Formats: sequence, structure tokens, C-alpha cells
Amino acid sequence: MRNIIFLSIAIIILNSCAGQKQMIDKTVVKDFDINKYLGKWYEIARFDHSFERGLLGVTANYSYRDDDKIKVVNAGYKGSLEGKRSEAIGKAKIPNPEIPSKLKVSFFWFFYGDYFVLELDKDYKWAIVGSSSDKYLWILSRTPHIEDVLYQQLLDVITKRGYDVSKLIKVKQKEKY
Repeated sequence: MRNIIFLSIAIIILNSCAGQKQMIDKTVVKDFDINKYLGKWYEIARFDHSFERGLLGVTANYSYRDDDKIKVVNAGYKGSLEGKRSEAIGKAKIPNPEIPSKLKVSFFWFFYGDYFVLELDKDYKWAIVGSSSDKYLWILSRTPHIEDVLYQQLLDVITKRGYDVSKLIKVKQKEKY
């Protein structure tokens, strides 16, 4: 009888663990200087989502606006690197100066989405960006391409955070080294 009770409890525990979704680590970088972050970034990889679907050669450019918010210009090419250029202009803000690496970005009126700088090179050469949702993730670089070794290291970091790296789409870039 004891064995049946023990076995039943073990099965219940295993089933409850199997049904749990893996936790995503969404902690952001502690030391973040928005002034160093401003400028042009190249999209190296991203999770697929409707607002960038089919875009290649994607870049993001960040600069100050007159109202101390940040101007965001995301641009890419539809379908191929020779395709029609698509551009979205938005704005970003830092709602809590105590956590400047948790930004809010808007491309439509007053609707803001999270922009969390999860990982950042000490020299601001690459960044991993996510949000409060596990549906959004980007690898950004100051250069249009990164070395395979670095890319694999970033994938390892992302995997340790609980993200499914098989969902990442590598983004072809127009510019060469």
C-alpha cells in the first residue's frame, strides 16, 4: 500500500513539473548609460513577429528628441536586401530613472511596449534586448555582422535565461565588414 501511495505522489509531482512553462530570466543590466547606447544598431537576430516579418537589413537608430525622449528609427528592406525600404519612427522613454535599462517604446500614439536591455557588452558593441513577455527578443550589434564564436556565446546566455533559441531568425545585413 505504501508503494502505491508513494508511486501516486511521484506521478503527481512529475506531471505537475512537466506542465510548467520554463521561467524566463528578464532581469536587466544594472549599469546602463543611455548616452552610450544612442546611435546605430544592426539587428543580428530576432524572434519572428508581425511588425518586422519579412524584413532584412534591419537597423535601429536612437537619438535624443527635443523633449528629452529618445527618437527611434527602425528600418529594413522588404523581402530582400534590394527590396523596398520600410521605416518606422517611434519614441522611447525611461519611466524609472532608477532602472534606465527598462525602457518603454511607442510607434503608435501613446501605446508603449517594453524594451528591456537584458545583456550589454561593456563597450556597448552588442546587446540582447527583450521585454516583459517571452515573445520578443533581439540580438543587436554596432556592426552588421558578428563573429560566429560571439554569436554562439550569446545564444548560450539566452538559453541560460530560459529562451528558446530555435525561435531566433538570423537577419541578413546589407553592409559587409
